[in-house]
Amino acid sequence: MAGYVSGLGNAGAQFGGPRIIAIANQKGGVGKTTTAINLGTALAAVGERVLVLDLDPQGNASTGLGIDADSRKTTSFDVLIGEASLIEASVPTAVPGLYCVAANNDLVGVESRLPNDASRAYKLRDAMMALMGAPRPGEASFSYVLIDCPPSLNVLTLNAMSAAHAVIVPVQCEFFALEGISQLKDTIDQIRATLNPSLEIQGVVLTMHDARTSLSREVADNVRAFFGAKVYETMIPRNTRVAEAPSHGKPILLYDYDCVGSQAYIRLATEIIDRERRFKAA
Repeated sequence: MAGYVSGLGNAGAQFGGPRIIAIANQKGGVGKTTTAINLGTALAAVGERVLVLDLDPQGNASTGLGIDADSRKTTSFDVLIGEASLIEASVPTAVPGLYCVAANNDLVGVESRLPNDASRAYKLRDAMMALMGAPRPGEASFSYVLIDCPPSLNVLTLNAMSAAHAVIVPVQCEFFALEGISQLKDTIDQIRATLNPSLEIQGVVLTMHDARTSLSREVADNVRAFFGAKVYETMIPRNTRVAEAPSHGKPILLYDYDCVGSQAYIRLATEIIDRERRFKAA
């Protein structure tokens, strides 16, 4: 099993396949979907080709990228049960270079459609293998796949982490933040030991930060003490415009490019790309 996972990473390096990053935290309301949408947009804005894979039955990433419910004919559910490829399920968004595999409530029933054996955790990884070779004529190649995970540890999250090279952990600057991330770190350690030995934490992003409050500053200090250099320098501020954007079906960079939230996600994308370059050079 370890060799198969390692082979996935090697295939990506050999053929220029995408870097697969799961955006995950078992705690809800920490900004996972907002981070997936706006990080994908910021990466696309600097010339990367990005696929956002919505793996949450609520489908909020799909909504936030302007894909309405009636347009979700082929979804991540179809990919997981083997009835569609990622390329077949991907649709372009309003952002050039940014694509999405949408989700809907069908994902709630995915567990009953997957075999009750060890292979159920690898369905997404198997689907990702098709993206690792040179693209066929007419198909888009991707430099990043960002997986928006549900806020729980279930078969969907296990598939995401089994397929991913790395995890980005959004952490809200609030009282119970450390409790949630310590649980997630334990989960990542377990997945690394059993399903995907190559999985790493690419970084931790502090979200909904309010520099005016001592609580936000204290949480940020505690998270940095816990994760050290894994924590990005960029912090995503609590910003009304960021909160408004999904209701308009737009990433914040399209909704209000000049707001502090947009500029923060551009800086975060720059940090992530810099870490990726250092990782590839190591």
